[in-house]
Amino acid sequence: SASVIIDDSGMIAVGASDTALAAAVNAVSANRGGLAVADDVGNILATLPLPIAGLMSTDDAETMTAKYAACDRQAKALGSSLRAPFMTLSFMALPVIPQLKLADKGLFDTASLAYTPSII
Repeated sequence: SASVIIDDSGMIAVGASDTALAAAVNAVSANRGGLAVADDVGNILATLPLPIAGLMSTDDAETMTAKYAACDRQAKALGSSLRAPFMTLSFMALPVIPQLKLADKGLFDTASLAYTPSII
């Protein structure tokens, strides 16, 4: 789960179970923003708190780097094949980059400039 969304002050989450999603979202919420990784039973494996507007921290660069690396490592250990899972997640919510994006009102198709059904 992540609160680092470029055009929106919301939160975005991807997961394999409702329990993992709820745990990660709750961890980000408890940290007043940031990143969180949870396993299928809801154990929090790593967090990167970003309590200033959900985007920034007062921690030093070394601490932030270590926490980000832990989140990245845990996401990949759980099966993410993305090179940068959290950066990808953040950009998924940016509706101006083609083609399908997650927006506050649903799935947005930038080719047709319209929302599209997200349930088939």
